[in-house]
Amino acid sequence: MINKMGLENDILRVLLTEEQIQAKVKELGERISRDYAGKNPLLVCILRGAVPFYADLCKHIDDYMEMDFMAVSSYEDGMTSHGIVRIKKDLDVSIENRHVLIVEDIMDSGNTLNHLTRLLGTRNPASLRIVCLLDKPERRTCEITPDYFGFIVPDEFVVGYGLDYADAYRNLPYIGVLKKGVYSNED
Repeated sequence: MINKMGLENDILRVLLTEEQIQAKVKELGERISRDYAGKNPLLVCILRGAVPFYADLCKHIDDYMEMDFMAVSSYEDGMTSHGIVRIKKDLDVSIENRHVLIVEDIMDSGNTLNHLTRLLGTRNPASLRIVCLLDKPERRTCEITPDYFGFIVPDEFVVGYGLDYADAYRNLPYIGVLKKGVYSNED
């Protein structure tokens, strides 16, 4: 069991404060509200990392919308994507002729979202877009970009606000850079 003080001690520095995150999430929600006005979009949360972002984002969408969830896996060791995407929980509703917005915590290599958009695209949605809180374009290995994003972040190991390492740190209210010694033998 990791205590809160231990969590804090593992953070090299705070990259994005809780206040910065909340202001950006509000801005994204307002923009999505304008873009999807009258379209009743289906927001698909990618479990588990996107849950805090998803919950906060939905609060800032001021028109009709629906929610659904998917669980996908592409990280073998918790740090690097191995390129194979496994659907662990699929959608509960049909997306045919629906405006679908995939909500993800971070776009890193892009492999998971590339696979997911190809898969969901075969289900004939009216539109399919991606919103992620963080974009890490330096790590991109495929041709995909988010339609909406909150922040571009450097190629560092970030945790907090849903992002994890070995299932820890998701409960931090901010996004921080994890000390290298926590996930590596290096200091």
